[in-house]
Amino acid sequence: MAAGNDGANKPEDDDPFGYLYADGQAAAGRAPQGGGYGYPGPAQAQPGVPRTSYNQVRTVGERQYGQQPAQPHVPPQQQAAYGQPHPQYAAPETYGGAQPPRHTPPPQGPRGGGRGPNTKGLLIGAVAVVAVVVAGITAAIIGNQSDKKDQTAGTTPTASAPATPSQDPSSSQEPSTEPTEAPLPKQDAATLTLGGVATVGTDIKGAKGPGGAYVALNGVGGSASWTVDIPEAGDYTLKITYSVPGKDADAMLTVNSSPPYKVNMKNYALAPAGDWEKGWTTTYGYATLDKGSNSLKISCEQGNSCEAIIDQVYLVAGKVGG
Repeated sequence: MAAGNDGANKPEDDDPFGYLYADGQAAAGRAPQGGGYGYPGPAQAQPGVPRTSYNQVRTVGERQYGQQPAQPHVPPQQQAAYGQPHPQYAAPETYGGAQPPRHTPPPQGPRGGGRGPNTKGLLIGAVAVVAVVVAGITAAIIGNQSDKKDQTAGTTPTASAPATPSQDPSSSQEPSTEPTEAPLPKQDAATLTLGGVATVGTDIKGAKGPGGAYVALNGVGGSASWTVDIPEAGDYTLKITYSVPGKDADAMLTVNSSPPYKVNMKNYALAPAGDWEKGWTTTYGYATLDKGSNSLKISCEQGNSCEAIIDQVYLVAGKVGG
């Protein structure tokens, strides 16, 4: 049932194409009038009476095509008198009383040539942040070091376990099977056995014997003899400490029963002539000794220049130089 239909007509009465059915064909296709073909035509509108249908039936062929549709009526606009502003285009000051509201455009930010961001302030802020971070790290490191020192100071030292002696004796603990070599004899000339014209003197300074004593051979026939005990047979070097008065001298050395041989006593100290105190020096001679006791003798023989004084005599193992 359509809106506004009070039930007087059937729904099929609203079909606008009913004339096309069988009764319409019997009418030889003539356009029905007033609805025709058993269908009511469009009802006339009456004031106060509702419409029976919203589907207005129009007879086929009734509509005319190609005609301009009627334009709706537009009332003419009233023209304002000459010299008077049109209401739509009137200036704000023509309105009486309060002024109409003005729309002010929002302020716009700086463009192009305006100042940029404050880079100096940003740089100062960044430097301040870095300084604070460095200060914090430094304080943390110092605090950790202080804590470690406090812990070390508060720690009670524990007694270490006694060292366990090694089961294998070291080489230093093993007793040596080799006999310890006794130092070779060293004697002051004043303690030797003198012969001939040899004498002991103390007038010349610089001798290392007891009381500054020394032995002077004093020419041909003067001698000094002694005996030494040697642990092993072999070659040795006899060292002689002496002095000469700024000129060379010599003497003979006799070892056991071997023939004597010359020992040079030169002015190695380069002392000036006649200066005994600056003539102290050392010379040497080789000797092959036997194991045990050996006798030695220094003497002034024919052909020697024996102007010399003797301070000390001592042996060195092997043949060594001055």
